[in-house]
Amino acid sequence: MHWGLLINLKKCVGCQACTIACQNENALPSDLKYCKVAKVGPHGRYPNLTSYNITVGCMHCEDAPCVDGCPTGASHHRVDGIVAIDPEKCVGCLFCMLVCPYGVRQLNDEKGVVEKCTMCCERLDEGRVTRCVETCQLQARLVGDLDDPESEIVKQIHKQNAQPLYHHLGTKPSVYYIMP
Repeated sequence: MHWGLLINLKKCVGCQACTIACQNENALPSDLKYCKVAKVGPHGRYPNLTSYNITVGCMHCEDAPCVDGCPTGASHHRVDGIVAIDPEKCVGCLFCMLVCPYGVRQLNDEKGVVEKCTMCCERLDEGRVTRCVETCQLQARLVGDLDDPESEIVKQIHKQNAQPLYHHLGTKPSVYYIMP
C-alpha cells in the first residue's frame, strides 16, 4: 500500500472548501493552512486569457529531503508512504522547512513544532477518505493506492496523463495533478 492523491486542476474552481475542511479536521489556527489554494495566471492576451487554481500541500515524497535532513528523526515515512512528523521528536529547528522544495511545512508557534498535511492518515487507517477529498463537491480530488494498478487513482493518472509537481527534482512525489 502506498497512499497517493490526484488533483484535477480542470475541475478545481478555487472555492477553498478543501482548505477550510483541512483546518477544521486538524483544529488549526486560522493562520496555518496545510492545503493552500493559489490562482495561476492569467496567461495569454486579451481576449484569450486563461487561469486556473492549484492546491498545494505536502507531496509525501518517496525521496523526501525533509526526512533525510531531519536531525532528530521526527520527519519519517510511514510504511504506507505517508510522510509524517512525530511532534515528540520535533525540536522546531526548521531544517525540514528549509529543504522542502514545495515550501509546505509550517511552524506552529503555539506548539513550537513544524506541521504539515498528514494526508489524514487517521482517517485512511479507519478506511475513510481524506477530509479534502470528502469535502470537494466537484470531485476534483481522489485518494488511493499508488501500488495497485487496478485502483481508480492509478487508472486516472494514466488516463489523464497526470504528473507530479517538479518531478525533475527526483523527490518522487505521491501527489499528482491533471493540468488544465
